[in-house]
Amino acid sequence: MGQLSTAAAAAVRHAGTRMLRLYSTETRQAGLTELLASIRDYEAAVVDTLRPALAEILPSAGWLNDEHGSGPLAAGEWWLIDPIGGNINAVHGMTDWNIGVSLVRYGRPVLAVIYFPLLDEMFTATAGGGAFLNGVPLRVSTKKSLDGALVGTGQAKPGQGVDIAERMGSSFAAMMEQAIYVRISVPVTHQLAQVAAGRMDLHWQFDNVRSHVAGVLLVQEAGGIVTDLDGRPWKLTSTGYVAATPGVHAAALKILAARP
Repeated sequence: MGQLSTAAAAAVRHAGTRMLRLYSTETRQAGLTELLASIRDYEAAVVDTLRPALAEILPSAGWLNDEHGSGPLAAGEWWLIDPIGGNINAVHGMTDWNIGVSLVRYGRPVLAVIYFPLLDEMFTATAGGGAFLNGVPLRVSTKKSLDGALVGTGQAKPGQGVDIAERMGSSFAAMMEQAIYVRISVPVTHQLAQVAAGRMDLHWQFDNVRSHVAGVLLVQEAGGIVTDLDGRPWKLTSTGYVAATPGVHAAALKILAARP
């Protein structure tokens, strides 16, 4: 798995280098048409680089780059790709975006790579092998109470109707009463990587798309706890989750469970 992780990270770094030639903090989109065209161009640059590289690394694995895909996968091994996590940020010239790759084997994540090209931060994890930032082991924070915790969530414009927007609002209000600071931002994998690095203490989510898998594995391998919103162990098919340092997970779960 070590060689596989190293090879995947090298492929992702190469894709990041290509993206940096396209990306600019001076980007200004005139409207939706131009914005969507830029998104397609950015994603194509990454996919065209990653797909042949990952196919060469592990030819037997399937490939999915459906950013909003969810649900179970067919048996076997699958590369799950989030070409530009935070692509809306990237096309607006903002800095919160990344490139994410995970390998899922029979429904369980076994490898994760999340790369922040602008900072040259390479997050990697393997199941049972730990989580790392540029080769240095990661551990989640040692926070024991929400009153000193930096927490966050992130949700794109809800496609499931009004319910998820209402849940987001009520959960944000509840967390604002307890935590020292609450962030709402995307990409989700950015926040999950920060939890793994101990820079944030908790992230919660009301959906569970497959592109989040890399971040979930990072948190788990850095010593964090990831469960669904009922406290059961996280699965690829969970409908939501809480990823946190052990010292605040239970308190956060209680708050989220108490809200509609």
